Amino acid sequence: MNALVPLPVLLPLCATGLSLTFGTRMQRFQRFISVAVLTAVLALSIILMIAADRQGPLSVHLGDFAPPLGITLVADRLSGLMLTVSSAVTLCVLIYSLGQGMTDRDKETPLAVFHPAYLILVAGVSCTFLAGDLVNLFVSFEIMLVASFVLLTLGGTGPRMRAGSTYVIISLFSSMVFLIAIAMTYAALGTVNFAQLAERLPGLPLGVQTLIQAMLITVFAIKAAVFPVAAWLPDSYPTAPAPVTAVFAGLLTKVGVYCMMRTETLLFPGNRIGDLLMAVALASMLIGILGAVAQTDLKRLLSFTLISHIGFMVFGIGLATREAYGGAIVYVVHHITVQTTLFLVAGLIERRGGTTELTRLGGLAKAAPILALLFFVPAMNLAGIPPLSGFIGKLGLMRAGVADGSTWAWILVAGSVVTSLLTLYVTAKVWNLAFWRAAPPGQAEAGTVLESGDDSDDDTDEGPDGVPGTGDEGIEPVRQPVGGPVAATLREKSVITTSRLPRPMMAATAATIALALSFTVFAGPLTAFTDRSAVELLKRTPYIEEVLGK
Repeated sequence: MNALVPLPVLLPLCATGLSLTFGTRMQRFQRFISVAVLTAVLALSIILMIAADRQGPLSVHLGDFAPPLGITLVADRLSGLMLTVSSAVTLCVLIYSLGQGMTDRDKETPLAVFHPAYLILVAGVSCTFLAGDLVNLFVSFEIMLVASFVLLTLGGTGPRMRAGSTYVIISLFSSMVFLIAIAMTYAALGTVNFAQLAERLPGLPLGVQTLIQAMLITVFAIKAAVFPVAAWLPDSYPTAPAPVTAVFAGLLTKVGVYCMMRTETLLFPGNRIGDLLMAVALASMLIGILGAVAQTDLKRLLSFTLISHIGFMVFGIGLATREAYGGAIVYVVHHITVQTTLFLVAGLIERRGGTTELTRLGGLAKAAPILALLFFVPAMNLAGIPPLSGFIGKLGLMRAGVADGSTWAWILVAGSVVTSLLTLYVTAKVWNLAFWRAAPPGQAEAGTVLESGDDSDDDTDEGPDGVPGTGDEGIEPVRQPVGGPVAATLREKSVITTSRLPRPMMAATAATIALALSFTVFAGPLTAFTDRSAVELLKRTPYIEEVLGK
Protein backbone atom coordinates (compact mmCIF):
# COMPACT_ATOMS: atom_id res chain seq x y z
CA MET A 1 0.00 0.00 0.00
CA ASN A 2 2.92 2.34 0.70
CA ALA A 3 3.86 2.17 -2.98
CA LEU A 4 0.68 4.08 -3.84
CA VAL A 5 1.70 7.17 -1.86
CA PRO A 6 3.73 8.90 -4.64
CA LEU A 7 1.15 8.25 -7.38
CA PRO A 8 -1.07 11.33 -6.74
CA VAL A 9 2.04 13.38 -7.56
CA LEU A 10 3.57 11.25 -10.32
CA LEU A 11 0.42 10.67 -12.38
CA PRO A 12 -0.34 14.38 -13.05
CA LEU A 13 3.34 15.03 -13.85
CA CYS A 14 3.46 12.16 -16.34
CA ALA A 15 0.15 13.31 -17.83
CA THR A 16 1.64 16.78 -18.25
CA GLY A 17 4.32 15.30 -20.52
CA LEU A 18 1.68 13.54 -22.59
CA SER A 19 -0.42 16.69 -22.75
CA LEU A 20 2.54 18.73 -23.98
CA THR A 21 3.43 16.04 -26.50
CA PHE A 22 0.01 15.93 -28.10
CA GLY A 23 -0.54 19.67 -27.64
CA THR A 24 -3.30 20.97 -29.86
CA ARG A 25 -3.01 18.29 -32.53
CA MET A 26 -5.25 15.88 -30.64
CA GLN A 27 -7.39 18.09 -28.42
CA ARG A 28 -9.92 15.41 -27.53
CA PHE A 29 -7.22 12.99 -26.49
CA GLN A 30 -5.58 15.74 -24.46
CA ARG A 31 -8.84 16.35 -22.63
CA PHE A 32 -9.32 12.62 -22.12
CA ILE A 33 -5.87 12.35 -20.54
CA SER A 34 -6.61 15.16 -18.09
CA VAL A 35 -9.99 13.81 -17.03
CA ALA A 36 -8.75 10.21 -16.79
CA VAL A 37 -5.71 11.12 -14.71
CA LEU A 38 -7.65 13.30 -12.27
CA THR A 39 -10.22 10.52 -11.91
CA ALA A 40 -7.40 8.09 -11.13
CA VAL A 41 -5.91 10.53 -8.61
CA LEU A 42 -9.30 10.79 -6.91
CA ALA A 43 -9.57 7.00 -6.68
CA LEU A 44 -6.03 6.74 -5.29
CA SER A 45 -6.73 9.46 -2.76
CA ILE A 46 -9.78 7.62 -1.46
CA ILE A 47 -7.76 4.40 -1.17
CA LEU A 48 -4.96 6.19 0.72
CA MET A 49 -7.43 7.90 3.05
CA ILE A 50 -9.12 4.61 3.94
CA ALA A 51 -5.78 2.81 4.33
CA ALA A 52 -4.38 5.55 6.58
CA ASP A 53 -7.51 5.40 8.72
CA ARG A 54 -7.31 1.63 9.14
CA GLN A 55 -3.55 1.04 9.26
CA GLY A 56 -2.10 4.34 10.41
CA PRO A 57 0.24 6.64 8.47
CA LEU A 58 1.83 5.38 5.25
CA SER A 59 5.25 6.55 4.10
CA VAL A 60 7.72 6.02 1.28
CA HIS A 61 11.34 7.16 0.94
CA LEU A 62 11.97 7.88 -2.74
CA GLY A 63 15.07 6.13 -4.00
CA ASP A 64 15.08 4.15 -0.75
CA PHE A 65 17.24 6.83 0.85
CA ALA A 66 16.48 7.11 4.55
CA PRO A 67 16.06 10.52 6.22
CA PRO A 68 17.64 13.02 6.20
CA LEU A 69 19.05 12.22 2.72
CA GLY A 70 15.95 11.04 0.89
CA ILE A 71 12.65 12.61 -0.11
CA THR A 72 9.92 11.35 2.18
CA LEU A 73 6.22 11.31 1.34
CA VAL A 74 3.71 10.56 4.09
CA ALA A 75 -0.04 9.95 3.97
CA ASP A 76 -1.96 10.04 7.23
CA ARG A 77 -5.63 10.69 7.94
CA LEU A 78 -5.41 14.46 7.46
CA SER A 79 -3.39 14.37 4.24
CA GLY A 80 -5.61 11.56 2.89
CA LEU A 81 -8.76 13.59 3.53
CA MET A 82 -7.25 16.73 1.99
CA LEU A 83 -6.10 14.75 -1.05
CA THR A 84 -9.56 13.25 -1.54
CA VAL A 85 -11.46 16.53 -1.30
CA SER A 86 -8.95 18.44 -3.43
CA SER A 87 -8.96 15.73 -6.11
CA ALA A 88 -12.75 15.75 -6.29
CA VAL A 89 -12.83 19.53 -6.56
CA THR A 90 -10.10 19.75 -9.20
CA LEU A 91 -11.88 17.13 -11.30
CA CYS A 92 -15.14 19.09 -11.14
CA VAL A 93 -13.38 22.34 -12.05
CA LEU A 94 -11.68 20.65 -15.00
CA ILE A 95 -15.05 19.46 -16.33
CA TYR A 96 -16.42 22.99 -15.81
CA SER A 97 -13.53 24.46 -17.81
CA LEU A 98 -14.10 21.96 -20.63
CA GLY A 99 -17.73 23.06 -20.76
CA GLN A 100 -16.67 26.68 -20.86
CA GLY A 101 -14.28 25.89 -23.71
CA MET A 102 -11.41 27.87 -22.23
CA THR A 103 -8.90 25.13 -23.08
CA ASP A 104 -9.39 25.29 -26.85
CA ARG A 105 -6.50 26.38 -29.02
CA ASP A 106 -6.47 29.93 -30.32
CA LYS A 107 -4.94 30.88 -33.66
CA GLU A 108 -2.40 33.08 -31.88
CA THR A 109 -1.67 30.53 -29.17
CA PRO A 110 0.67 27.81 -30.52
CA LEU A 111 0.04 25.46 -27.60
CA ALA A 112 -2.93 24.68 -25.41
CA VAL A 113 -1.33 25.60 -22.11
CA PHE A 114 -4.28 25.14 -19.79
CA HIS A 115 -4.10 21.35 -19.45
CA PRO A 116 -0.35 21.11 -18.71
CA ALA A 117 -0.47 24.01 -16.25
CA TYR A 118 -3.55 22.63 -14.53
CA LEU A 119 -2.02 19.16 -14.14
CA ILE A 120 1.19 20.65 -12.74
CA LEU A 121 -0.90 22.62 -10.24
CA VAL A 122 -2.67 19.41 -9.14
CA ALA A 123 0.71 17.68 -8.74
CA GLY A 124 1.98 20.57 -6.61
CA VAL A 125 -1.08 20.52 -4.37
CA SER A 126 -0.83 16.75 -3.92
CA CYS A 127 2.89 16.96 -3.16
CA THR A 128 2.21 19.61 -0.51
CA PHE A 129 -0.23 17.36 1.32
CA LEU A 130 2.19 14.42 1.18
CA ALA A 131 5.48 16.25 1.83
CA GLY A 132 7.47 14.81 4.72
CA ASP A 133 10.21 17.45 4.87
CA LEU A 134 10.61 21.21 4.53
CA VAL A 135 12.60 21.11 1.27
CA ASN A 136 10.02 18.97 -0.50
CA LEU A 137 7.33 21.32 0.83
CA PHE A 138 9.23 24.29 -0.59
CA VAL A 139 9.53 22.56 -3.98
CA SER A 140 5.78 21.88 -3.91
CA PHE A 141 5.11 25.58 -3.33
CA GLU A 142 7.32 26.51 -6.28
CA ILE A 143 5.57 24.00 -8.54
CA MET A 144 2.24 25.59 -7.62
CA LEU A 145 3.67 29.07 -8.15
CA VAL A 146 4.82 28.35 -11.72
CA ALA A 147 1.50 26.76 -12.66
CA SER A 148 -0.49 29.46 -10.90
CA PHE A 149 1.19 32.28 -12.81
CA VAL A 150 0.40 30.60 -16.14
CA LEU A 151 -3.23 30.07 -15.16
CA LEU A 152 -3.67 33.56 -13.72
CA THR A 153 -2.37 35.21 -16.88
CA LEU A 154 -4.22 33.11 -19.46
CA GLY A 155 -4.83 35.31 -22.48
CA GLY A 156 -2.12 37.80 -21.60
CA THR A 157 -4.55 40.67 -20.96
CA GLY A 158 -3.40 43.75 -19.07
CA PRO A 159 -5.37 43.22 -15.82
CA ARG A 160 -4.42 39.56 -15.68
CA MET A 161 -0.73 40.29 -16.21
CA ARG A 162 -0.80 42.89 -13.45
CA ALA A 163 -2.66 40.55 -11.09
CA GLY A 164 -0.28 37.73 -11.94
CA SER A 165 2.72 39.97 -11.31
CA THR A 166 1.39 40.92 -7.88
CA TYR A 167 0.79 37.26 -7.07
CA VAL A 168 4.30 36.28 -8.16
CA ILE A 169 5.97 39.08 -6.20
CA ILE A 170 4.16 38.12 -2.99
CA SER A 171 4.86 34.44 -3.59
CA LEU A 172 8.56 35.06 -4.25
CA PHE A 173 8.80 37.06 -1.03
CA SER A 174 7.25 34.22 0.94
CA SER A 175 9.56 31.76 -0.85
CA MET A 176 12.57 33.82 0.20
CA VAL A 177 11.44 33.81 3.83
CA PHE A 178 10.79 30.08 3.57
CA LEU A 179 14.30 29.41 2.22
CA ILE A 180 15.83 31.39 5.07
CA ALA A 181 13.79 29.39 7.58
CA ILE A 182 14.87 26.11 5.96
CA ALA A 183 18.54 27.18 6.02
CA MET A 184 18.32 28.17 9.68
CA THR A 185 16.62 24.90 10.56
CA TYR A 186 19.20 22.76 8.75
CA ALA A 187 22.10 24.75 10.22
CA ALA A 188 20.77 24.26 13.73
CA LEU A 189 19.60 20.63 13.51
CA GLY A 190 21.23 18.99 10.48
CA THR A 191 17.93 17.83 8.98
CA VAL A 192 14.71 19.14 7.44
CA ASN A 193 12.72 15.92 7.78
CA PHE A 194 9.53 16.53 9.78
CA ALA A 195 9.83 13.41 11.93
CA GLN A 196 13.46 14.11 12.82
CA LEU A 197 12.71 17.77 13.46
CA ALA A 198 9.94 16.76 15.85
CA GLU A 199 12.54 14.90 17.92
CA ARG A 200 15.36 17.46 17.71
CA LEU A 201 13.62 20.84 17.93
CA PRO A 202 12.97 20.62 21.70
CA GLY A 203 16.76 20.60 22.19
CA LEU A 204 17.15 24.07 20.68
CA PRO A 205 17.08 27.25 22.78
CA LEU A 206 13.55 28.61 23.10
CA GLY A 207 14.43 31.80 21.23
CA VAL A 208 15.70 29.89 18.20
CA GLN A 209 12.62 27.68 18.19
CA THR A 210 10.35 30.71 18.32
CA LEU A 211 12.20 32.43 15.47
CA ILE A 212 11.90 29.39 13.19
CA GLN A 213 8.25 28.98 14.16
CA ALA A 214 7.50 32.65 13.47
CA MET A 215 9.13 32.52 10.03
CA LEU A 216 7.27 29.37 9.01
CA ILE A 217 3.96 30.73 10.29
CA THR A 218 4.54 33.94 8.30
CA VAL A 219 5.13 31.96 5.10
CA PHE A 220 2.06 29.81 5.57
CA ALA A 221 -0.08 32.80 6.59
CA ILE A 222 0.79 34.51 3.30
CA LYS A 223 -0.20 31.38 1.40
CA ALA A 224 -3.44 31.12 3.38
CA ALA A 225 -4.25 34.85 2.99
CA VAL A 226 -4.51 35.47 6.71
CA PHE A 227 -4.81 39.10 7.83
CA PRO A 228 -2.63 41.23 7.79
CA VAL A 229 -0.85 39.51 4.87
CA ALA A 230 -3.96 38.99 2.73
CA ALA A 231 -4.21 42.26 0.81
CA TRP A 232 -2.88 40.62 -2.36
CA LEU A 233 -5.79 38.20 -2.74
CA PRO A 234 -8.77 40.45 -3.69
CA ASP A 235 -6.66 42.08 -6.41
CA SER A 236 -5.25 38.84 -7.84
CA TYR A 237 -8.04 36.26 -7.98
CA PRO A 238 -11.03 38.12 -9.52
CA THR A 239 -9.26 38.89 -12.81
CA ALA A 240 -8.61 35.23 -13.68
CA PRO A 241 -11.07 33.02 -15.60
CA ALA A 242 -13.81 31.54 -13.43
CA PRO A 243 -12.42 27.97 -13.23
CA VAL A 244 -8.96 29.26 -12.30
CA THR A 245 -10.33 31.58 -9.64
CA ALA A 246 -12.47 28.77 -8.26
CA VAL A 247 -9.65 26.28 -7.83
CA PHE A 248 -7.33 28.95 -6.43
CA ALA A 249 -9.87 30.15 -3.87
CA GLY A 250 -10.91 26.64 -2.93
CA LEU A 251 -7.50 24.98 -2.70
CA LEU A 252 -4.43 27.20 -2.66
CA THR A 253 -5.34 29.09 0.50
CA LYS A 254 -6.13 25.78 2.25
CA VAL A 255 -2.63 24.59 1.41
CA GLY A 256 -1.37 27.29 3.75
CA VAL A 257 -3.86 26.29 6.44
CA TYR A 258 -2.84 22.64 6.11
CA CYS A 259 0.83 23.56 6.54
CA MET A 260 0.01 25.57 9.64
CA MET A 261 -1.82 22.58 11.11
CA ARG A 262 1.02 20.20 10.28
CA THR A 263 3.87 22.29 11.65
CA GLU A 264 2.05 23.58 14.74
CA THR A 265 1.17 20.05 15.87
CA LEU A 266 4.22 18.08 14.72
CA LEU A 267 7.08 20.56 15.11
CA PHE A 268 5.90 23.08 17.68
CA PRO A 269 3.57 21.40 20.20
CA GLY A 270 2.59 23.30 23.28
CA ASN A 271 0.70 26.16 21.59
CA ARG A 272 3.19 28.88 22.49
CA ILE A 273 1.67 31.38 20.05
CA GLY A 274 -1.98 30.42 20.54
CA ASP A 275 -3.08 33.87 21.69
CA LEU A 276 -1.39 35.52 18.71
CA LEU A 277 -3.08 33.11 16.30
CA MET A 278 -6.48 33.76 17.86
CA ALA A 279 -5.96 37.52 17.59
CA VAL A 280 -5.05 37.13 13.93
CA ALA A 281 -8.06 34.85 13.41
CA LEU A 282 -10.41 37.46 14.88
CA ALA A 283 -8.93 40.21 12.71
CA SER A 284 -9.24 38.03 9.60
CA MET A 285 -12.87 37.22 10.36
CA LEU A 286 -14.05 40.77 10.99
CA ILE A 287 -11.92 42.75 8.53
CA GLY A 288 -12.54 40.23 5.78
CA ILE A 289 -16.30 40.18 6.17
CA LEU A 290 -16.49 43.98 6.52
CA GLY A 291 -14.54 44.21 3.27
CA ALA A 292 -17.11 41.90 1.68
CA VAL A 293 -19.97 44.07 2.91
CA ALA A 294 -18.45 47.05 1.10
CA GLN A 295 -18.12 45.30 -2.28
CA THR A 296 -20.49 45.48 -5.23
CA ASP A 297 -18.57 43.12 -7.51
CA LEU A 298 -19.39 39.47 -6.84
CA LYS A 299 -15.86 38.13 -7.38
CA ARG A 300 -14.27 40.69 -5.08
CA LEU A 301 -17.02 40.11 -2.53
CA LEU A 302 -16.30 36.37 -2.53
CA SER A 303 -12.56 37.08 -2.26
CA PHE A 304 -13.14 39.01 0.95
CA THR A 305 -15.39 36.30 2.38
CA LEU A 306 -12.55 33.89 1.65
CA ILE A 307 -10.19 35.95 3.82
CA SER A 308 -12.84 36.16 6.52
CA HIS A 309 -13.54 32.46 6.72
CA ILE A 310 -9.87 31.52 6.81
CA GLY A 311 -10.12 33.08 10.27
CA PHE A 312 -12.37 30.22 11.43
CA MET A 313 -9.65 27.70 10.57
CA VAL A 314 -6.92 29.73 12.29
CA PHE A 315 -9.26 29.94 15.31
CA GLY A 316 -9.09 26.15 15.63
CA ILE A 317 -5.31 26.11 15.21
CA GLY A 318 -4.97 28.79 17.88
CA LEU A 319 -7.04 26.82 20.40
CA ALA A 320 -4.95 23.70 19.68
CA THR A 321 -7.29 21.22 21.39
CA ARG A 322 -8.62 17.98 19.97
CA GLU A 323 -12.12 19.44 19.60
CA ALA A 324 -10.72 22.59 17.97
CA TYR A 325 -8.62 20.73 15.42
CA GLY A 326 -11.54 18.41 14.66
CA GLY A 327 -13.79 21.39 14.00
CA ALA A 328 -11.11 23.16 11.97
CA ILE A 329 -10.59 20.13 9.71
CA VAL A 330 -14.34 19.89 9.11
CA TYR A 331 -14.41 23.56 8.25
CA VAL A 332 -11.45 23.25 5.88
CA VAL A 333 -13.04 20.49 3.78
CA HIS A 334 -16.38 22.32 3.88
CA HIS A 335 -14.85 25.59 2.76
CA ILE A 336 -12.86 24.01 -0.08
CA THR A 337 -16.06 22.80 -1.72
CA VAL A 338 -18.31 25.75 -0.92
CA GLN A 339 -15.88 28.50 -1.92
CA THR A 340 -15.03 26.68 -5.13
CA THR A 341 -18.73 26.31 -5.92
CA LEU A 342 -19.48 29.99 -5.35
CA PHE A 343 -16.73 31.09 -7.73
CA LEU A 344 -17.99 28.61 -10.32
CA VAL A 345 -21.47 30.10 -9.89
CA ALA A 346 -19.95 33.57 -10.32
CA GLY A 347 -18.63 32.40 -13.68
CA LEU A 348 -22.11 31.18 -14.63
CA ILE A 349 -23.63 34.49 -13.56
CA GLU A 350 -21.13 36.36 -15.69
CA ARG A 351 -21.90 34.02 -18.57
CA ARG A 352 -25.63 34.66 -18.22
CA GLY A 353 -25.80 38.28 -17.10
CA GLY A 354 -22.73 39.71 -18.79
CA THR A 355 -21.06 40.98 -15.60
CA THR A 356 -20.38 40.23 -11.95
CA GLU A 357 -21.09 43.82 -10.94
CA LEU A 358 -24.14 43.47 -8.70
CA THR A 359 -25.50 46.92 -9.48
CA ARG A 360 -25.85 45.87 -13.14
CA LEU A 361 -27.53 42.52 -12.47
CA GLY A 362 -31.08 41.53 -11.65
CA GLY A 363 -33.94 39.22 -12.47
CA LEU A 364 -31.84 36.07 -12.62
CA ALA A 365 -34.16 34.12 -10.32
CA LYS A 366 -36.87 34.38 -12.98
CA ALA A 367 -34.63 34.24 -16.03
CA ALA A 368 -32.43 31.37 -14.78
CA PRO A 369 -34.07 29.52 -11.86
CA ILE A 370 -31.56 26.65 -11.92
CA LEU A 371 -28.72 29.14 -11.68
CA ALA A 372 -30.50 30.76 -8.73
CA LEU A 373 -30.68 27.40 -6.97
CA LEU A 374 -27.00 26.73 -7.68
CA PHE A 375 -26.16 29.98 -5.92
CA PHE A 376 -28.64 29.74 -3.05
CA VAL A 377 -27.52 26.37 -1.64
CA PRO A 378 -23.76 27.09 -1.29
CA ALA A 379 -24.49 30.66 -0.16
CA MET A 380 -26.58 29.36 2.74
CA ASN A 381 -23.90 26.78 3.43
CA LEU A 382 -21.24 29.49 3.61
CA ALA A 383 -23.39 31.47 6.03
CA GLY A 384 -23.69 28.41 8.27
CA ILE A 385 -27.41 27.79 8.09
CA PRO A 386 -28.36 24.51 9.87
CA PRO A 387 -28.04 21.66 9.11
CA LEU A 388 -25.49 22.34 6.37
CA SER A 389 -21.79 21.53 6.75
CA GLY A 390 -20.88 25.16 7.40
CA PHE A 391 -23.02 25.07 10.52
CA ILE A 392 -21.43 21.77 11.63
CA GLY A 393 -17.91 23.15 11.31
CA LYS A 394 -18.70 26.44 13.04
CA LEU A 395 -20.58 24.66 15.82
CA GLY A 396 -17.60 22.39 16.44
CA LEU A 397 -15.24 25.36 16.64
CA MET A 398 -17.51 27.36 18.95
CA ARG A 399 -18.05 24.36 21.22
CA ALA A 400 -14.28 23.98 21.43
CA GLY A 401 -13.98 27.67 22.31
CA VAL A 402 -16.60 27.40 25.06
CA ALA A 403 -14.90 24.28 26.44
CA ASP A 404 -11.55 26.10 26.48
CA GLY A 405 -13.08 28.92 28.51
CA SER A 406 -10.22 31.42 28.08
CA THR A 407 -10.84 35.09 27.41
CA TRP A 408 -9.56 34.87 23.83
CA ALA A 409 -11.69 31.79 23.22
CA TRP A 410 -14.87 33.58 24.29
CA ILE A 411 -13.94 36.62 22.17
CA LEU A 412 -13.46 34.33 19.15
CA VAL A 413 -16.81 32.63 19.79
CA ALA A 414 -18.51 36.04 19.75
CA GLY A 415 -16.52 37.02 16.66
CA SER A 416 -17.61 33.81 14.93
CA VAL A 417 -21.27 34.62 15.56
CA VAL A 418 -20.89 38.18 14.26
CA THR A 419 -19.00 36.99 11.19
CA SER A 420 -21.65 34.37 10.43
CA LEU A 421 -24.44 36.93 10.66
CA LEU A 422 -22.58 39.36 8.40
CA THR A 423 -21.91 36.52 5.96
CA LEU A 424 -25.65 35.87 5.87
CA TYR A 425 -26.20 39.57 5.21
CA VAL A 426 -23.67 39.53 2.35
CA THR A 427 -25.20 36.48 0.69
CA ALA A 428 -28.69 37.98 1.09
CA LYS A 429 -27.40 41.17 -0.54
CA VAL A 430 -26.13 39.20 -3.54
CA TRP A 431 -29.43 37.32 -3.76
CA ASN A 432 -31.52 40.48 -3.65
CA LEU A 433 -29.46 42.40 -6.19
CA ALA A 434 -28.59 39.69 -8.71
CA PHE A 435 -31.55 37.35 -8.47
CA TRP A 436 -34.60 38.74 -6.69
CA ARG A 437 -35.04 42.28 -8.00
CA ALA A 438 -36.11 43.11 -11.53
CA ALA A 439 -33.42 43.31 -14.18
CA PRO A 440 -32.00 46.87 -14.38
CA PRO A 441 -31.99 48.79 -17.65
CA GLY A 442 -28.96 48.10 -19.77
CA GLN A 443 -28.29 44.58 -18.50
CA ALA A 444 -26.22 42.67 -21.07
CA GLU A 445 -28.19 40.66 -23.59
CA ALA A 446 -27.36 37.12 -24.63
CA GLY A 447 -24.60 37.17 -27.23
CA THR A 448 -22.58 40.02 -25.71
CA VAL A 449 -18.81 39.59 -25.82
CA LEU A 450 -17.40 39.99 -22.33
CA GLU A 451 -13.71 40.09 -23.25
CA SER A 452 -11.75 41.08 -26.32
CA GLY A 453 -8.17 41.34 -27.45
CA ASP A 454 -7.94 44.96 -26.26
CA ASP A 455 -8.13 44.49 -22.51
CA SER A 456 -6.23 47.55 -21.46
CA ASP A 457 -7.72 49.65 -18.73
CA ASP A 458 -5.32 52.53 -19.20
CA ASP A 459 -7.75 54.39 -21.42
CA THR A 460 -10.10 56.73 -19.62
CA ASP A 461 -12.61 56.98 -22.45
CA GLU A 462 -15.97 55.38 -22.01
CA GLY A 463 -16.73 52.30 -24.05
CA PRO A 464 -20.07 50.78 -25.06
CA ASP A 465 -20.82 49.82 -21.46
CA GLY A 466 -20.49 53.42 -20.39
CA VAL A 467 -17.77 52.64 -17.89
CA PRO A 468 -14.33 54.18 -18.47
CA GLY A 469 -11.25 52.02 -18.30
CA THR A 470 -12.94 48.65 -18.64
CA GLY A 471 -11.00 47.58 -21.68
CA ASP A 472 -13.78 47.92 -24.26
CA GLU A 473 -12.94 51.42 -25.45
CA GLY A 474 -13.60 51.77 -29.14
CA ILE A 475 -14.95 48.22 -29.42
CA GLU A 476 -18.52 47.56 -30.32
CA PRO A 477 -20.28 44.66 -28.63
CA VAL A 478 -20.56 41.63 -30.88
CA ARG A 479 -23.91 39.86 -31.01
CA GLN A 480 -24.35 36.17 -31.62
CA PRO A 481 -27.54 34.15 -32.02
CA VAL A 482 -29.03 33.24 -28.66
CA GLY A 483 -28.25 29.65 -27.76
CA GLY A 484 -25.67 29.35 -30.49
CA PRO A 485 -22.12 28.08 -30.14
CA VAL A 486 -20.11 29.87 -27.49
CA ALA A 487 -16.51 30.80 -28.27
CA ALA A 488 -14.29 30.88 -25.20
CA THR A 489 -10.67 30.96 -26.25
CA LEU A 490 -7.57 32.23 -24.52
CA ARG A 491 -7.37 35.41 -26.58
CA GLU A 492 -9.67 37.71 -28.53
CA LYS A 493 -13.37 36.99 -27.84
CA SER A 494 -13.04 35.09 -24.58
CA VAL A 495 -16.61 34.80 -23.31
CA ILE A 496 -19.95 35.40 -25.00
CA THR A 497 -23.08 35.57 -22.89
CA THR A 498 -25.83 33.09 -23.64
CA SER A 499 -29.23 32.29 -22.22
CA ARG A 500 -28.41 28.58 -22.39
CA LEU A 501 -25.55 27.80 -20.07
CA PRO A 502 -23.36 24.87 -21.15
CA ARG A 503 -24.46 21.65 -19.50
CA PRO A 504 -20.98 20.53 -18.40
CA MET A 505 -20.57 23.82 -16.51
CA MET A 506 -23.91 23.37 -14.78
CA ALA A 507 -23.23 19.69 -14.04
CA ALA A 508 -19.80 20.37 -12.59
CA THR A 509 -21.20 23.11 -10.35
CA ALA A 510 -24.01 20.82 -9.23
CA ALA A 511 -21.43 18.11 -8.47
CA THR A 512 -19.50 20.38 -6.11
CA ILE A 513 -22.77 21.29 -4.40
CA ALA A 514 -23.58 17.59 -4.02
CA LEU A 515 -20.13 17.03 -2.52
CA ALA A 516 -20.72 19.78 0.03
CA LEU A 517 -24.18 18.40 0.85
CA SER A 518 -22.67 14.95 1.35
CA PHE A 519 -20.77 16.40 4.31
CA THR A 520 -24.16 17.09 5.88
CA VAL A 521 -25.63 13.70 5.00
CA PHE A 522 -22.57 11.90 6.35
CA ALA A 523 -21.85 14.35 9.15
CA GLY A 524 -21.48 11.57 11.73
CA PRO A 525 -18.77 9.60 9.91
CA LEU A 526 -17.08 12.84 8.82
CA THR A 527 -16.81 14.30 12.32
CA ALA A 528 -15.67 10.92 13.70
CA PHE A 529 -12.95 10.81 11.04
CA THR A 530 -11.83 14.37 11.74
CA ASP A 531 -11.73 13.64 15.48
CA ARG A 532 -9.43 10.68 14.82
CA SER A 533 -7.34 12.93 12.57
CA ALA A 534 -7.07 15.52 15.33
CA VAL A 535 -6.01 12.88 17.87
CA GLU A 536 -3.36 11.60 15.45
CA LEU A 537 -2.08 15.13 14.83
CA LEU A 538 -1.72 15.94 18.51
CA LYS A 539 -0.28 12.54 19.44
CA ARG A 540 2.52 12.82 16.83
CA THR A 541 3.95 9.39 17.71
CA PRO A 542 2.33 7.40 14.84
CA TYR A 543 3.71 9.82 12.27
CA ILE A 544 7.23 9.83 13.72
CA GLU A 545 7.40 6.06 14.16
CA GLU A 546 6.19 5.39 10.62
CA VAL A 547 8.73 7.72 9.01
CA LEU A 548 11.71 6.71 11.15
CA GLY A 549 10.80 3.03 11.25
CA LYS A 550 10.74 2.77 15.02
